[in-house]
Amino acid sequence: MISIGNFDGVHRGHQKMIQTLVDHARQRELPAMVFTFDPHPIHLLRPEHAPPELMGIEERAAILEQLGVDCVIAYPTSRELLNLSPQEFFQQILCDQLNARGLVEGPNFYFGKDRAGDVTLLESLCEEAGMFFKVVEPSMCAERMISSSEIRKAIQTGHVDLAAEMLGRLYQIKGTVGHGDARGRGLGFPTANLSGVPTLLPGEGVYSGFAITEGKRFPAAINLGGNPTFQNQDAKVEVHLIGFTGEIYDQELRVEFLYKLRDVQTFVDVEALKTQLTIDVESAKKQATEWKGLE
Repeated sequence: MISIGNFDGVHRGHQKMIQTLVDHARQRELPAMVFTFDPHPIHLLRPEHAPPELMGIEERAAILEQLGVDCVIAYPTSRELLNLSPQEFFQQILCDQLNARGLVEGPNFYFGKDRAGDVTLLESLCEEAGMFFKVVEPSMCAERMISSSEIRKAIQTGHVDLAAEMLGRLYQIKGTVGHGDARGRGLGFPTANLSGVPTLLPGEGVYSGFAITEGKRFPAAINLGGNPTFQNQDAKVEVHLIGFTGEIYDQELRVEFLYKLRDVQTFVDVEALKTQLTIDVESAKKQATEWKGLE
């Protein structure tokens, strides 16, 4: 039993589809398999329009397996694959290579060259081949259909709490802690400067959240953007780990986002900035402490 898709973010809509896949696979004593593409086809077809990912392929596979998927196939994307007609893709990939016994998809699934195949055609092909086929209706959040593109919009506009509702978990990034200018330490709020983040960054601003290092989770105040008070417009990811002492240079740090606290601001002097940072850290600590998780 197979589901095909990109599954970026493995959001609540994906989770609903995977649960349906796993249920039907178990009923038929078949393995539940996910077929995805690496890289996403848009990287070959229109690389200039390729959106930043919500998570890497390894993280996607790990979450899918936690949901009960027995096997994740990250199929190498190539021009030859993308030039297959819908009928050729169905026969050569699903029938000949994977010996599929059934398919579970969402209503907006398209396949084959120029996305010419849709769920209506797929249902017909499955019927001809004697395969099980099921379309899972989309999931909704805040009166909008949950999708990876809607989640990206929420993250880019700073609505990380809405993104979390659609994902079913806090949005997370990871990177390597590097050396900054130590200005935060001088202000009394040392920060870990994150570099090499491969996934989508939220819009500029100050956020509450959590920072995870060496298996320990700390409340965090997170600044994304420049430091206009010091005439520095270079975009940075600066994370103040509340209650943490020690050094984590050159280590991986994971950061989870709770809420946006405010926009990036220019302050009249350093004392005004320190006053606001104190407020930010207290707000971030309070929100992290009161966080009860997603329903």
